[in-house]
Amino acid sequence: MLVRRGSPPGMGEWSIPGGLVKVGETLNHAVVREALEETGLEVGVRGLVELLERIFSDSQGRVRYHYVIADYLCEVRGGRLAPGSDASDARWVDEADLENLGVADVAIRVIRKAVACNRKEP
Repeated sequence: MLVRRGSPPGMGEWSIPGGLVKVGETLNHAVVREALEETGLEVGVRGLVELLERIFSDSQGRVRYHYVIADYLCEVRGGRLAPGSDASDARWVDEADLENLGVADVAIRVIRKAVACNRKEP
């Protein structure tokens, strides 16, 4: 499941849903909250897939955004898929279509790792 970013950075790009952790909020709670806010889906967190950094620079090479990203494998428990808050669109996507949507290579790698992890779990 992907969202199209509705605000910078990456506005208009397809990516994995996510956002900022609020002060005092646990990572699991932030994952559940962000999934609901961006996709309308109620999820349960199954486990960490990848921990990585994304650094975005402006045209002069100055760092504009520096994110530490924790991507989690989740299962849908309820709700209805619909874009919300920072997303302009949300949809289920076949793994074979990721490149066609222009999904960043790092996100494709994380998605493929999550799919592989999901296949291994009972």
